[in-house]
Amino acid sequence: MRGSVLPSVQMKKSFAWRPQLMKDIMIMSKSRPRPPLKRPTWIIALVSFVCVFLIVAYFYPPRSSATCYLFSSSGCTVFGKDPPGPARELTDDETASDVVVKEILKTPPLQSKNPKIAFMFLTPGTLPFEELWENFFQGHEDKFTVYVHASKQKPVHVSRYFVDRDIHSEQVVWGKFSMVEAEKRLLANALLDPDNQHFVLLSDSCIPLHNFDYVYNYLMYTNVSFIDCFVDPGPHGTGRYSEHMLPEVEKKDFRKGSQWFSMKRQHAIVMMADSLYYTKFKLYCRPNMDGRNCYSDEHYLPTFFQMKDPSGLANWSVTYVDWSEGKWHPRAYRTQDVTYDLLRNITSIAESTHITSEDKKQLLTTPCLWNGMKRPCFLFARKFYPETLGKLLQLFSNYTKV
Repeated sequence: MRGSVLPSVQMKKSFAWRPQLMKDIMIMSKSRPRPPLKRPTWIIALVSFVCVFLIVAYFYPPRSSATCYLFSSSGCTVFGKDPPGPARELTDDETASDVVVKEILKTPPLQSKNPKIAFMFLTPGTLPFEELWENFFQGHEDKFTVYVHASKQKPVHVSRYFVDRDIHSEQVVWGKFSMVEAEKRLLANALLDPDNQHFVLLSDSCIPLHNFDYVYNYLMYTNVSFIDCFVDPGPHGTGRYSEHMLPEVEKKDFRKGSQWFSMKRQHAIVMMADSLYYTKFKLYCRPNMDGRNCYSDEHYLPTFFQMKDPSGLANWSVTYVDWSEGKWHPRAYRTQDVTYDLLRNITSIAESTHITSEDKKQLLTTPCLWNGMKRPCFLFARKFYPETLGKLLQLFSNYTKV
């Protein structure tokens, strides 16, 4: 009984309260005045801002990764680059090449108690500057070796440092792959001596720009190879590329550079081990190839090492050549050209320059950094006529001072 009485009492109280509540609400609603409608200016401002923003975004596509996810346009790329496509599957030969190169590069070279520099001369015959090189070598007999590849006739040597230093040679034709074959032949012979730790390719018209100690320290106390390497988008650079080199050599990897290199022992061994890319260039980078002239001595090493060990390259040659005349061959120096100022100016150059073969002839300039420090770029120079020997001997002790 007690439980049934309480609910009925509560219901009565509830019904008694509701009419009074509704009456109060009606009175309040009648007594409160409704404010006049205001013009929605903030909505107009917001819509205007969004419209302006969308117009700007359309004409100036966003370039950052965050905004690219918010907007879609034909010009929108992450950090200005197209997203990378799927990696190409390597051929069996490429895989084998990568394995060999990586194993060589990660294996520290054998430490020699008597590390030497191999000076490798690529010449058609007699070397006109042997007497100058003798002045350069004298007193450092335990720090260098000499190798001579004479492609046309047996040299007549006047310096004791060159006697009996000829290797088996084959004919070399300018612009042909035989130039690269001769370079590899010189390297192979120089590698037979385990003390040789650095290898310099020189021509019969090359001269030293510094004294021996300076050159030795410059080459032996850095861990890079001085192989010239740059991108030339013009007809004498990328224009020489052939699609026959695919899939191993893509156009984006094709590089150009001077043939006159200086390389560390690890890179010399890597070059000896390479047959895949060596063969590609032998077959498809040659004169009169698909209506274009390709010269392997200017492209094989820069392209190969840029693909295999780009961080191991200095990207310039330590041999100075003057291409400012824009001809097929570099400037050659006569006796009247050889002065103290000329030689000192060359030795003081601290920036590497390249000129592309496009119509606009871009000038590419980069500082020569030796172990992170800006240093003079060149240790040797060419092309000097044989007639300049006397003048060079007179000036040698002066212009080679550091």
